[in-house]
Amino acid sequence: MRVFTLLFFILVLAGCKSTKLLKHNFPTPVDTGDQTISYQEKKTYTIDGLSASNQFDAARMNDFVQLNDSTFRVTILPENEPINKSPHYAFLLSSDKERAIDLELYYGAYKHRYYPKLSYDKKLWTPIDSIAFDTLKAGNIATLRLKLDQRPLYIAAEEIKDCKHTRSWMQQLATKHKLQLSTIGKSKLDRDMLFMDIGSGNKNDKPTIVLMSRAHPPEISGYMAMEAFVEELLRDSPLSNNFRSKYRLMLYPLLNPDGVDLGHWRHNAGGIDLNRDWANYKQAEISTVANHIIREVNNYKNKVIMGIDFHSTQEDVIYTHTDNVKSSITPFKDLWIQAMDDDALQLNPNEEAYDLGKPMTKGWFFLQFGAEGIIYEVGDETDREFLKYKAEVAAREMMKLLVFY
Repeated sequence: MRVFTLLFFILVLAGCKSTKLLKHNFPTPVDTGDQTISYQEKKTYTIDGLSASNQFDAARMNDFVQLNDSTFRVTILPENEPINKSPHYAFLLSSDKERAIDLELYYGAYKHRYYPKLSYDKKLWTPIDSIAFDTLKAGNIATLRLKLDQRPLYIAAEEIKDCKHTRSWMQQLATKHKLQLSTIGKSKLDRDMLFMDIGSGNKNDKPTIVLMSRAHPPEISGYMAMEAFVEELLRDSPLSNNFRSKYRLMLYPLLNPDGVDLGHWRHNAGGIDLNRDWANYKQAEISTVANHIIREVNNYKNKVIMGIDFHSTQEDVIYTHTDNVKSSITPFKDLWIQAMDDDALQLNPNEEAYDLGKPMTKGWFFLQFGAEGIIYEVGDETDREFLKYKAEVAAREMMKLLVFY
């Protein structure tokens, strides 16, 4: 009877085994306690019949002045410092008449990064003509030569994709594919943390892939690639349908809603780079997402096999682990990179592998789950149709490997 009882409890404990959210000691720790941020003043500046406004979500403009009859200056400053050198800007210009002006973008101690994009409706965006753009005046001043009429003109570092845009996109997916859009918690400033569960049939015991984006607000090209990647997974095709029947996908497309709508360069409302908080979960957004992942995989007995985090930088690059890090699906990443390299358009994916360092998602997925961790970076100025195609190929090759390999 004693032996039977012992065996019974062993079996019960084995059946109740669950994944706990662990704190991790990364080789290069980062203090992610709250830091003070500076809020930009939301206002419309009007000088000599020309108005500049930051009174919309995702805007960034700290001052607007006139330098001479035809030259104006917009000042762009970060939410706090130290900070990554990614000066994000977005504002609306309105003129009471047709005119030609020089508009300076002044970044203080920082250098220009993003090539200006123009729009009259925040939907159709066009890069400024190179003839009308000059960064030679100074590293921290870029000059735009603009011909204005009475139509309000949006000028932005990257296409504006605010929280409203992401919610609308997810609602469209939910309606078309009969999915559920969920709010799993709140950001520091009480914005919704959005989540979508993707798959078909029963999600119990399914291997699981986690997809994330927008930890860093200006990184729009990476976000656009994420949208294309997810839409490919949801395509009504034999491959996608088969994949969704076998795997569960957990989507967190907006990790930093406060930073996005506040027009931040990099940080959340706590003044922290959220892709450095995957050790101790001090920020509300990362704590919410990490705990939600743990609860979900415990509730449905899932094993997380991979996490892909979408970002932007100066070039297209896929960051992976070095070969000494063996995930539960090794050698997936090598086969995946090779499959994309074999594409008919010769995508030539640029892979850079590095060891565990700072507490980022890539390392967290491995340390927490033994899963493959990937940071999928897209160049700031990568052609938008090409980045979409590359993301679709990446999604298809991932599905082929995980369904058939």
